[in-house]
Amino acid sequence: MLAPVPRPPGSLAVRCSRALLSPRARLSLLALLLLTAAALVVLYEPQRLLSSGWPPRTSGAGALLLFGLAYGVCTAAFVPRPVLNLAAGALFGSAAGLTAAIAGTVLGAGIAFTLGRLLGQDALRPLLRGRWLTAADGQLSRHGFRSMLAIRLFPGVPFAAANYCAAVSRMGYVPFLLATAIGSVPNTAAYVVAGAQAGEPGSPAFLFSAGFIVLSGLAAAVVAWRKRHALRAPARNPVPSPAPDGAPEPEPVGIAR
Repeated sequence: MLAPVPRPPGSLAVRCSRALLSPRARLSLLALLLLTAAALVVLYEPQRLLSSGWPPRTSGAGALLLFGLAYGVCTAAFVPRPVLNLAAGALFGSAAGLTAAIAGTVLGAGIAFTLGRLLGQDALRPLLRGRWLTAADGQLSRHGFRSMLAIRLFPGVPFAAANYCAAVSRMGYVPFLLATAIGSVPNTAAYVVAGAQAGEPGSPAFLFSAGFIVLSGLAAAVVAWRKRHALRAPARNPVPSPAPDGAPEPEPVGIAR
């Protein structure tokens, strides 16, 4: 009678570690983290703490540093950036508020990009099979800096969605963060100045920033509408494949001889 073959020690631990580190397990962990963050934002509303000057006894450079760190964590947890930008302007003024807001923007984008790259890329890349998804992935992978700069300049794409889409692509960290820092300046500055001048709604600075916010939103809507119709055009008018050599070309439909 044959003796049972002994299993190598640690095989169960190896299988468990492989299961826990599999792409699907990491994607599930990412989904759990995002859902938890969104639930905490809804329950505790951390943007109210920032808008009231949390922590209340901190001032100067320490307050700017803490605000920037909290800004980054909050944006990674889906707190709307316009609310945080208005708070930055109201608390610190235009120049210092813009510095803290841009630093927090880059930090929050980096957190989301890292989470998406480590926990979601391996599981989501095999699912990029649709025409739109494939085109977006190719654009971000080949022209990362230019594509992300355009996305940040036009506020039509949600901040969190852009972060995780870039993480799933093959874009590098440096182009992503650099494009985020540069491209976020105009729109962020408009909200920060509006927050700083909220006490004087008739001032030229407030009117200019408010007008910029409205015009940039309209421009983003127009660009999104044109892109949508441009992507639908090939599906509506497919290009006919060339006929083989010697075969007669098909006649146009609806044209009488």
